[in-house]
Amino acid sequence: MTETSWPSQVSGAIQAPPSKSVAQRAFAIASMTNGSSRIINPGQSDDVLVAIDVCRKLGASIHWDGELWHVKGGMRRPLAPLNCGESGLSARMFAGIASTFSEEVRLTGRGSLMKRPMEVTAKSLQALGAQCSTTQGKLPLYIKGPVQGGHVQIDGSQGSQVLTGILLAAPLAKNDLHLHVHHLKSKPYIDLTVEMMQKAGVEIFRDGYKDFFIPCGQTYSAGEFQVEGDWSGASFFLVAGAIAGEVVVYNLRMDSTQGDKRILEALEASGAVTSCRADKILAAKGELKAFSFDATDCPDLFPPLVALAAHCSGTSRIQGVNRLRTKESDRATTLTGVFSNMGIDIRIDQDIMCINGGKPIATRVHSHGDHRIAMASAVTALGGQGPVSIEQAEVVNKSYPGFFDELVKIKE
Repeated sequence: MTETSWPSQVSGAIQAPPSKSVAQRAFAIASMTNGSSRIINPGQSDDVLVAIDVCRKLGASIHWDGELWHVKGGMRRPLAPLNCGESGLSARMFAGIASTFSEEVRLTGRGSLMKRPMEVTAKSLQALGAQCSTTQGKLPLYIKGPVQGGHVQIDGSQGSQVLTGILLAAPLAKNDLHLHVHHLKSKPYIDLTVEMMQKAGVEIFRDGYKDFFIPCGQTYSAGEFQVEGDWSGASFFLVAGAIAGEVVVYNLRMDSTQGDKRILEALEASGAVTSCRADKILAAKGELKAFSFDATDCPDLFPPLVALAAHCSGTSRIQGVNRLRTKESDRATTLTGVFSNMGIDIRIDQDIMCINGGKPIATRVHSHGDHRIAMASAVTALGGQGPVSIEQAEVVNKSYPGFFDELVKIKE
């Protein structure tokens, strides 16, 4: 479908969407217990629905009673391939979990996920004693455990998702697991994984982000998971307030381990007006100026940050471009092309993206199958000179199905 976003002042309040990162982990952990858990407010994004489907194939009984999701854990080797849709987190997370079975599991996906690299996932599981092969470096994966444990070196340079899968599987390993991690990126997501595992009764000992020790023979405890608001999705509306009026976002935790809460740092650096209270975050228009920001550990902030920079005077610089090459699209290339169509000049200098602020023009763009590109384009148009039509806008369903409805609500 095509959605058109028009220049507009914005004013109003929204509830942050549920965090798909938290929700996917919650369903995975609940499915690994021997009891019944409740999951509150996981949302209905495509990535979460994919995780639910995978957990069911792994043996969990999952149902919705109109208010809560109920998960009765119970793991068994799946009879059908595990299809992770287009979710990179699900693919790498469930690859780790699949390595706990002594019979082969096939893990696949669809769309852009089939183009994303899986060599590091395979090598990491092999290092733990499992058998794992890729299909020319990509999905499908063929995995056969059980994972053995021991002293293992892990490459974290491509992000935290592989490590998340290994950590989740570690309590079920045959032996204690000592992990030594090198060059880890997206560190806050490991804090999130560890926090949720510990809540489920698993002991993890760690030295920062380099060394982890997980004793074997542990079991996950059933319980209740409250899915917090998503800073990644909410960041687009905070940027909307900064460039076109005033927006209040509820349902965000200031003590969250989500790395994307650093959007507040960028907003303040740009001259936007911000106010943070226990129950709400406000972002309002200010005299916007160029800013510098290191997004290496929070690469999903690139699209909203570029939308913000497009309205700042001067040249903004965002570090972490190398983290963008294997997302739903090659986001470095996609952002440069899409924003060029809107009259915004972007230049890439090694690992830094330089955005010259201006006045976005009316145009037609394509999402390139990337949910965050669609949302960034819509928000950028709010402070532009004319409408921006976004083709394949339905991709927002991957993380934020209600995005365009919420955008309409806050327009004056």
